[in-house]
Amino acid sequence: MLEVGAIVEGKVTGLTAFGAFVSLPDGKSGMVHISEVSNTFVKEIKDFLKEGQDVKVKVVGISPEGKISLSIKKAMEPEKQPAPRPRRNDRPRSSNVWQGQQKPQTTESMSFEDMMARFKQVSDEKMTDLKRSTDSKHGGGYSRRK
Repeated sequence: MLEVGAIVEGKVTGLTAFGAFVSLPDGKSGMVHISEVSNTFVKEIKDFLKEGQDVKVKVVGISPEGKISLSIKKAMEPEKQPAPRPRRNDRPRSSNVWQGQQKPQTTESMSFEDMMARFKQVSDEKMTDLKRSTDSKHGGGYSRRK
C-alpha cells in the first residue's frame, strides 16, 4: 500500500500541459505536477519526460478521493539535488563596506552615539559610491558650455 513519503518506481503513461501521469505499483496511478518535475523551471514538460519513461517518484499526497500527488524532484537523492537558491534577503549585498576592515562589535555593546557615527559613515560611503556610479554613467564631470 502506498503512503505519503514513499519513493517508488513508475512509468510515465501520459503528458499534459500541467504535468505527467505515472503508473505505480499495485495498478495505481498518480500525477506529477509540472512544478514537481525538476528543480529548474519547466516550460514544456516534453523537454523533461517522455511517455513510457521509467521514473522514480515520491508520494507527496493522497487525497480523500484517492488521487495521488507525486514529485520527481523530491525523489532525487539529496546529493543530486542542486542547493536551493538563497532568498533575496539572504544573498550577500553588493556593498562591501566591511571589506578589508574588521566588523564593529554588535549593536548591543555600542552606545547610541557610536551607532549613529557608524551609520553616518556607512551612509556617506554609500552615497559617495552611488554618486561615483551615477557620474560614470552620465559622463561624469562633463558640463555644458553656455
